[in-house]
Amino acid sequence: MKSPENFGIWGNIEKKSFWDVLPRILTWSEENKLNASVTERISKHKNFKSEKINVIKSKSDIDNLDFMLVLGGDGTFLSLARIIAEIDTPILGIHLGDLGFLAIVTLKNLFHRLNQVLNGEYIVEKRIMAQATLKKDARSVEKIALNDFVVCNGQSHRMLSYRLYVDGHLVGNYKADGLVIATPTGSTAYSLSAGGPVVTPKLDSLIITPIATHTLTSRPIVVPSSSLIEIKFPNDNDAIQFIADGQVHETINSKCQVNISSSKHKVELIHFLDTDYFQTLRLKMGWGRRGD
Repeated sequence: MKSPENFGIWGNIEKKSFWDVLPRILTWSEENKLNASVTERISKHKNFKSEKINVIKSKSDIDNLDFMLVLGGDGTFLSLARIIAEIDTPILGIHLGDLGFLAIVTLKNLFHRLNQVLNGEYIVEKRIMAQATLKKDARSVEKIALNDFVVCNGQSHRMLSYRLYVDGHLVGNYKADGLVIATPTGSTAYSLSAGGPVVTPKLDSLIITPIATHTLTSRPIVVPSSSLIEIKFPNDNDAIQFIADGQVHETINSKCQVNISSSKHKVELIHFLDTDYFQTLRLKMGWGRRGD
């Protein structure tokens, strides 16, 4: 891969560790003659001391950067991925805590990894995103997610009734706490907690995982990413929650129809040849470990 000339910084400014490491990253960029840019939120924060630095004010500014450095956790990574979904600028995630599934670099190996990027010793992995169209009355609302969409009842003590279709074919009628539609990237998040499978990120697919269904025969389904998933609600309900990546909430009612498919946009992630997805599974979830 080519060696970068500039990069942007996106981060969780609520974390003390972000402000501890930011000056070191800016010093590294100066020493290696890279132009660094920060978001407006960073530049306007009381803890930000640097005066001569480029500020990211729009998506077009990100489009002109060689890569984006994300400092935080997987949630911080997800927020950026949705914003720059149609932009090809790759993302490198730095986890300010332990190793994450998306933010794969830790503070311990931060500058080793940055030097690898500087020397072009990295690969770019493309991940599919999911897109939803919420047909509300006479208008449509578009949502995008890297991890998943969740549909649930806004009144937590009640089950949700819904009818599920894939490519126009009826899958079934469900009574459940809700439904997760996940990408392979999101298969290790809420979908996994609800009983869904782990699907490796290189597989283009969507995972349909009912949440706590009122039957013993409902199981998760994996469909091609080219599929159109439709959700309809047969019962009157004015408080259905539609959630993208656990961060963006939209209230819909039973008259709303939800269509979900893979997005035409893919997010680009910076990885390294020694990055091991299954090692991350073992470290983060104790995958393959025998119980005590």
